[in-house]
Amino acid sequence: EFSLPRLIAMKRIVFGLGMAQVAATMAAAVAAAVAFGQSWLAGIALGGLLAMSSTAILSKLLADRIELDSPHGREVMGVLLFQDLAVVPLLILIPALSESVKELAGELAAAGLKAAVVLGLVLFFGQRLMSGWFYLVARRKSGELFMLNVLLVTLGLAWLTELAGLSLALGAFIAGMLISETEYRYQVEEDIKPFRDVLLGLFFISIGMMLDFGAIAGNWPVVLGVLVLLLAGKLAVAWGLSRAFGAAPGTALRTGLWLCAGGEFGFVLLAEAARTGALSPAVIQPVLAALVLSLLLAPLIVQFSDRIVMRLVASEWLLRSMQLTQIAARTVTAEKHAILCGSGRTGQHLARFLEREGISYVALDHDPERVREAAAAGEPVVFGDCTRSEILMAAGLARASVVIVTFAEIDVGLRVLHRIREVRTDVPVVARSREQDDAERLFAAGAAEVVPEALESSVMLATHALALLGVPMHRVIKRLRELREHHYELLRGFFHGATDAGDNLHEGQMPRLKAVSLGAGAWAIGRSLGEIGVEQFGAQVSAVRRRSERGLAVTPDLRVEDQDIVVLLGPPKALADAENRLLCG
Repeated sequence: EFSLPRLIAMKRIVFGLGMAQVAATMAAAVAAAVAFGQSWLAGIALGGLLAMSSTAILSKLLADRIELDSPHGREVMGVLLFQDLAVVPLLILIPALSESVKELAGELAAAGLKAAVVLGLVLFFGQRLMSGWFYLVARRKSGELFMLNVLLVTLGLAWLTELAGLSLALGAFIAGMLISETEYRYQVEEDIKPFRDVLLGLFFISIGMMLDFGAIAGNWPVVLGVLVLLLAGKLAVAWGLSRAFGAAPGTALRTGLWLCAGGEFGFVLLAEAARTGALSPAVIQPVLAALVLSLLLAPLIVQFSDRIVMRLVASEWLLRSMQLTQIAARTVTAEKHAILCGSGRTGQHLARFLEREGISYVALDHDPERVREAAAAGEPVVFGDCTRSEILMAAGLARASVVIVTFAEIDVGLRVLHRIREVRTDVPVVARSREQDDAERLFAAGAAEVVPEALESSVMLATHALALLGVPMHRVIKRLRELREHHYELLRGFFHGATDAGDNLHEGQMPRLKAVSLGAGAWAIGRSLGEIGVEQFGAQVSAVRRRSERGLAVTPDLRVEDQDIVVLLGPPKALADAENRLLCG
């Protein structure tokens, strides 16, 4: 999840609020450690691992809730980015803390020098080498070779950092950071999914094996005390710092609630502290248990964060009420109007068409800067989260003639659709998607029409080309109508080429076309398509070409002959299985 461009774009929050949060948490941990009879060195190690929050969990929750661009969302992501960055010095610092105070300065200086040299070499040369190396590997068009090289890079960098006297985890972190900045990151994410799930499971199993349940059962009040101190302490630190950086009370409290739990890097640092002896087993056990419990509680805390803020912050309740009142005031007299969910570029372009036709509309958007600019220009754009039923009701959903969902993200589109259908089942919804597969999910969720961007660009090119070739416009319009009525069935699949090797994760799994030539000895010759049954593999026969003859009716009774070319449609794995079926049985 670490991203250098995002780090630079958010440098004020990252190096301001983020650095302050980590430093303040570590200072509080040192004070608490000394108060409870531990050394200040143990307090530093404890503060570093407790300062971490879960980037993986919180970034996904922010995206799912469409809150990445909200005030608290930007603060949370900025702090998480600095925490990720802070892992590097902490992985160097914690092993040195196991030394005596006299030797600490020398150990830190040696570790810092080694880290500076290794990081400098890797970050300066690594980016260029990584992109070039992955390009060469991708040209081989071998999924197995690509996967092996991902493992080679990750384990190789971990091994190199260990040779330099640093930790394995630091090398793995650097590998992830370098890969995240290449154009192959999406394919890597897809390829490592099976490994990630298994290894993440093993990681948490190993963390669980560190737990001494007997000791925890005998000291459960201590565990609960550490948990309460962790949640309350991090909440107070994040809230206070957020307020100090100028955030509103509601935003500050939300930031604190999102960041108060522990994170997966906390376990990594705790394991390092246990390995090097920076923390004693008596400290590790309750802290480990509290971290596990806090991570389990994190999604629940986020889920109820709005209710907590509304109950505790009077200004937030007033702000929310004013928001709903503002939206309702815009639509109180509206009848048979359109509701635009999202006022980005697509939403604004659509609004111009509605204005030309004299159709009233209201647009909901969650970007405060965009809403402020549009409202100043007199546009009917209001701030609101269209995944919330009360916002949609305030926008006049009960009286609207149509709802247009302009978000291209499939998860967001589905959430908005579900909220709309909870309130009204009869209002037509027009949605947007990137690909046909997403469009089918939106249709299933209740969309009346879905516009797949990739296919519509092809449709517009075809429209202009046919018109220039002299095809009568009424025939062009008829073709377009038939195409859309059949949900773009004619455009499903494409022949995959060498230039598609660098496609992202989603495109890599899209249905594609593959032509299979049946020579002498092919198993399918003489058998009907029904007998062959490529459908069992998730593929289908798109067409059969027989010598120079095209357009054969594809039916289960059609028998395949020698020298036929069978065109298959399906995702890559299904195509490979179906081709094997045609050739070998």
